[in-house]
Amino acid sequence: MPTLLHLDSSADLAHSRSRALTAAFADAWRARGPEYTVVRRDLHVDPLPHLETSALHWAADDRTTDEVVAPEAEALRQEVIDELLAADVLLVGSPLYNYTVPSTLKAWLDRVHIPGVLVGDVQPLAGRPVVTVVSRGGTYDADTPTEGWDHGSPVLQIILGTALGMKHYPVTVSATLADRLPDLAPLADHAAAEFADARTTLERLATTVV
Repeated sequence: MPTLLHLDSSADLAHSRSRALTAAFADAWRARGPEYTVVRRDLHVDPLPHLETSALHWAADDRTTDEVVAPEAEALRQEVIDELLAADVLLVGSPLYNYTVPSTLKAWLDRVHIPGVLVGDVQPLAGRPVVTVVSRGGTYDADTPTEGWDHGSPVLQIILGTALGMKHYPVTVSATLADRLPDLAPLADHAAAEFADARTTLERLATTVV
């Protein structure tokens, strides 16, 4: 039974572009047949706590003798890891907040980037598809003053694509605040076209990644 793990992290529950695009992917995934299931974790509505201790950065066997983890924190980390391992495809929605991923998504990443468990010599997720949807309120084009200010997309590639070894399919939309910020208003048509193209790309990906 193919399983999609669908993560959202936008704080906007009404108008989020990243949520709209991940929903399009999930809907197309379900449309493949009743056996295509979705497990959804909304990291904004039901946020994970930040790491209770730095010892959670390590596998249990790699901790020092004075590094103690409460059983409930250990159990929560294992729940998140098991949920990821059980998924055939990972879908991540991430708006760009202050030039990086939302803190709610960062808390999830901190619980799966574990050397000796999912990272390092053993990569149980190597080659597994991950689709990331990054929505950016502004623009970060080459040769503009904000070129290189997107620090969220590289985080997702480094952790999911490189460290975990997953096969990364990044989808990005920009100028999503063109309907709200006067300086971006001239980009409204371009932003709408980019959003429509991203939706088409995601719906196609949902039928081919597994």
